[in-house]
Amino acid sequence: MLDWTDRHCRFLHRLITRRTRLYTEMVTTGALRHGDVPRHLDFDTAEYPVALQLGGSEPADLAHCARLAERWGYDEVNLNCGCPSERVQRGSFGACLMAEPQLVAECVAAMRDAVSIPVTVKHRIGIDREESYAFVRDFVGTVALRGGCEVFIVHARNAWLNGLSPKQNREVPPLRYELVHRLKADFPQLTIVLNGGVTSDAQIEAHLAHVDGVMLGRHAYHEPWAMAAWDTRFLGAAAPAAASVDEVEARFVDHVARQHWPGGASWLAATRHMMGLRNGLPGARRWRQVWSDAQRRHDDPRQVMAAARAAMCQAATSAATAVMA
Repeated sequence: MLDWTDRHCRFLHRLITRRTRLYTEMVTTGALRHGDVPRHLDFDTAEYPVALQLGGSEPADLAHCARLAERWGYDEVNLNCGCPSERVQRGSFGACLMAEPQLVAECVAAMRDAVSIPVTVKHRIGIDREESYAFVRDFVGTVALRGGCEVFIVHARNAWLNGLSPKQNREVPPLRYELVHRLKADFPQLTIVLNGGVTSDAQIEAHLAHVDGVMLGRHAYHEPWAMAAWDTRFLGAAAPAAASVDEVEARFVDHVARQHWPGGASWLAATRHMMGLRNGLPGARRWRQVWSDAQRRHDDPRQVMAAARAAMCQAATSAATAVMA
């Protein structure tokens, strides 16, 4: 979710679901040790609960970054052992770390020694053509026993480190949910969260019969309103976070106006995250066109919202008239 789940994306999602745990995009230890720390770690308190996902393989660096995460107020720090991109591999972290469970255990132990917040690991079920259950079982067992990790977020696909792009790695290696379910059966004391290919509430419910949690990434991003029922259906809330798509859009636009528009700054980088908000609704395509118009990027976003809604209503009315005719 690199370049996707930034602070504005997370603010939008929090308007739709109050109780779902949100994760940052992966931030490398190098970016925090040598870059602009506030740019990477600042977030709105409305985002709670929120976890920082780290990429790295040096225990001391990860411990330093975990301390930063705790200092900034994150609820959790997560070590990424699942990203298959070549850029990440060149840094010797991401999915290639699954081949070194002892190193991962050392990294987790160093982070746990440094902070009091939970340290979790996100990983795949295997790398390359290694498809035996024993591989992921032994990885989890080593990191749990020697590193003290208690929470594992498991993408139910292998990561093919050669020959596939990151996009293909999300589509080509087959999903094998039964291996994630088996991990929970074999490690009942651990928290096992399933990730990969889940696109409906019915699927979430089915998996929750076997595991402790379900993580959604791209589906939640492209269809954000799909999260609207999660608080009440899965997380014990008495009422949803928002009553309507209109309410979410208005509150998000107020956020964008406060953050970006003063002084005429462009807000397109923030509003891109809500392009899927009205998917499937009449006139949604016209609504997206107005919001994506670069010529409007310095206008008051509240005025753009009014124009987008008017264009959406006009398009929906025209479509209905054409059907009646």
